[in-house]
Amino acid sequence: MSLSSAQLPPALDRIVQRLARSTDPKRKYELLITLAQRLKPFPEAEKTPENKVAGCASQVFVVANLEDDKIQFQGDSDSQLVKGLVALLVEGLSGLTPQEVVDLSPDFIKATGLDVSLTPSRANGFYNILAKMKQKSQGLMN
Repeated sequence: MSLSSAQLPPALDRIVQRLARSTDPKRKYELLITLAQRLKPFPEAEKTPENKVAGCASQVFVVANLEDDKIQFQGDSDSQLVKGLVALLVEGLSGLTPQEVVDLSPDFIKATGLDVSLTPSRANGFYNILAKMKQKSQGLMN
């Protein structure tokens, strides 16, 4: 299934397009590692049960804050590859309104090709990270 760029927020679309262009799983992983390295340091104080993503084999944490009615995410993982998945979502979804995050279809994950090149548990974890970000966004809506 093809996903039109018009359906995705611009930052997320850029990342999805880069991943979709590469047919080599190794190149996709290299891009994820690069994204992981760009993540801001995650505060240890935020590594709490309410910020932990359930259903991930790795330790994954996500927080969301509102700044000028736009959501800003932060995240972290103890696995470099999963940290790249977190970074993809942090970079791609920060700056949206909470409603835009809640309304986002997970179809873009298939467009990246990552659902095929990741292990089933990591692919499932990717969906769980997105679900946690949607839950956090829902909690910030008035």
